[in-house]
Amino acid sequence: MHRAVHRFFQSDAAPGIVLIAVAAITIILANTRLEPFVQSFLATKLTLSFGDLGLSKALVLWINDGLMAVFFLLVGLEIKREAVEGALSQPSQIAMPVVAAAGGMIAPAAVYAALNWSDATALRGWAIPAATDIAFSIGVLAVLGRRVPLALKLFLTTLAIVDDLGAIIVIAAFYTSELSTTALALAGVCVAAMVGLNIAGVRRAAPYLLIGTALWVCVLKSGVHATLAGVVTAFCLPLRGGDEAPDDRAFIHLEHGLQPWVAFFIMPVFAFANAGVSFAGLTAAHLVEPVTLGIAAGLFIGKQIGVFGAAALFIRLGFAAMPAGGTWLKLYGVSLCAGIGFTMSLFIGTLAWDDPAYAAPLRIGVLVGSILSAVLGYAVLRWSRPAQAA
Repeated sequence: MHRAVHRFFQSDAAPGIVLIAVAAITIILANTRLEPFVQSFLATKLTLSFGDLGLSKALVLWINDGLMAVFFLLVGLEIKREAVEGALSQPSQIAMPVVAAAGGMIAPAAVYAALNWSDATALRGWAIPAATDIAFSIGVLAVLGRRVPLALKLFLTTLAIVDDLGAIIVIAAFYTSELSTTALALAGVCVAAMVGLNIAGVRRAAPYLLIGTALWVCVLKSGVHATLAGVVTAFCLPLRGGDEAPDDRAFIHLEHGLQPWVAFFIMPVFAFANAGVSFAGLTAAHLVEPVTLGIAAGLFIGKQIGVFGAAALFIRLGFAAMPAGGTWLKLYGVSLCAGIGFTMSLFIGTLAWDDPAYAAPLRIGVLVGSILSAVLGYAVLRWSRPAQAA
């Protein structure tokens, strides 16, 4: 039993399965008499203070602003490592996933905007269907095993990483409130301090994380979304240097140490706080509201058109070859899986609107679009020829 549990949590599919389970439990709770207690719990104020300084926020905001900053710290670490010595460091390997990621952000945003163009408030959600949930999407491919060639798994992983980088840029550029110049100046001091540590050859992660925590507070108070502090901290951490073996570097230890916490705690907790949707009074009309329809259609239709169309055009023009072991059908199936937005889409949705009236359309749209993408993507890849025969 112990070995079976250990093998499960070591599998690539485990994070996605855990997320599915938590999301299902959250939706069930949202449709029972326990829903008021869940919402009351998430609205509980949590205060941290030091002398006259303090932060007081509802628990759901600590999750969305605090825990998600740790998630983006891991995202930043992965992006930096891949850019310096991984798949993003080779132009020949990164070109097609980057083009496909760009298509996979532009097309869903265009689909959403076309359906919500006349409503300026609703239009703020244009970036919601542009996101890809790396845990869910890679989890689907992992369940399929050898039916998906390794090269296509790398293609989707790289695409999702580039997609996360695009999400970071979108959050910084479009979901920033009024700015505090004082807080931004203090944030700049924190960044300068971390850069100074890097130049001085400090390789331990602890000093960077300590300053990164101060940076998070400054960014939180500045009006820029606090999760960006995690990305900046990751970029400041030194990847190379010293006499350490490649696997003994503090950077790598931190990345590997964060992965299980993010996969099995932070993302499920975020899903618990944000995925619950009540079906009380839900009718077919609610499913075709512009916001709901825009998100669902953006994820399910826009993503597959953008990713597959951009990648196919890139291949047809001779700029890249079909990934080893891949076929057009397999590439289409992987493109469908890129439409699984879930946690990233929900997160961007929490930034787009403060009005609770948008909570249900957001969650329904994300769930419908992500489920359709996952089911059809799985079906296409399941019934395609195994990689060995392709």
